[in-house]
Amino acid sequence: MSKRDFYEVLGVDRDASERDIKKAYKRLAMKYHPDRNQGDEAAAEQFKEVKLAYEVLTDDQKRAAYDQYGHAAFEQGGMGGGGGFGGAGADFGDIFGDVFGDIFGGGRRGGGGQRQQQRGADLRYNMELTLEEAVRGITKEIEVPTYASCEPCNGSGAKPGSSPQTCGTCHGHGQVQMRQGFFAVQQTCPTCHGRGQIIKDPCDSCHGQGRVQKTKTLSVKIPAGVDTGDRIRLSGEGEAGQFGAPAGDLYVQVHVREHNIFVRDGNNLYCEVPVSFTMAALGGEVEVPTLDGRVSLKVPTETQTGRQFRMRGKGVKSVRGAGVGDLICKLVVETPVNLSSKQKDLLKELEESFGGSAAKKHKPKSEGFFNGVKKFFDDLTS
Repeated sequence: MSKRDFYEVLGVDRDASERDIKKAYKRLAMKYHPDRNQGDEAAAEQFKEVKLAYEVLTDDQKRAAYDQYGHAAFEQGGMGGGGGFGGAGADFGDIFGDVFGDIFGGGRRGGGGQRQQQRGADLRYNMELTLEEAVRGITKEIEVPTYASCEPCNGSGAKPGSSPQTCGTCHGHGQVQMRQGFFAVQQTCPTCHGRGQIIKDPCDSCHGQGRVQKTKTLSVKIPAGVDTGDRIRLSGEGEAGQFGAPAGDLYVQVHVREHNIFVRDGNNLYCEVPVSFTMAALGGEVEVPTLDGRVSLKVPTETQTGRQFRMRGKGVKSVRGAGVGDLICKLVVETPVNLSSKQKDLLKELEESFGGSAAKKHKPKSEGFFNGVKKFFDDLTS
């Protein structure tokens, strides 16, 4: 048993709380855990030492005895002759599972230490779509570099005609129990590295791994109405697990490119429609685009720039079945450019005709704006 001071092992003060001790144990166990340091005997020894310190210092009775007598309290005959650690019936596998939960992929082993296959990794594929493709839906083929199950050995890792053998060290459990005095420490089997099986005659194609690198071609159906940030899950299309373990999933991440006419906001579409000065003043009709073709929009007389018109049902159908959005058209009045001398004279004549006592009714926004500016400065000086 280790003779290092348990408080020193965990790096805590002698008056540390149980919470501080658990926090220190969690940090050190993650650092020295055998699964993270395979083949490193020094790390394995440090991991055992950390576990010993944790078990003692989180038990009030053992901690009190340790504080008074040190390591001698747990040597043969200590704590009243034969109590020691064994009397508490502590299981370090249970302690580790209670503190860590799922941190190392499932915590403690279930069913009497039976091995658990490690599922293959999930993959992500970034797919860029046009607005039209996203709104209408589309089926696309993609190529994904990944690990796939080895066909010759059917993912087992063993050469065809042979099969993996049960590990003689752990008897298929993937873990072994090491006894050190009164302690029973459970750790990953050093022979099979937690797999529970040994491959004596490995497959020539995958060299015993049960999977090979390849590029898969998949057909992905994109539902109508998807938007940037949505993702589509393809179950079992991720990386194949080692030694016949289940495959992970593939997530197709959607990104919709910017459109040169429409801007999407949820299920609604927005666009700007330029109209002439004359049409805005006298009214008329203008063609506006939709994703289903052109439609006619009636422009009322005396329409101001920035006015919005809603065309119901001309937006995007929700991928979640919440109905169809609208198309909102914002009219933008264009100022005439490249005027001839005659056109300039006509505009000046028009402007002069707006003068006099009737000017207010021709410029309702200007009147309101300048009245507001005047009141603002009057309030500042009063």
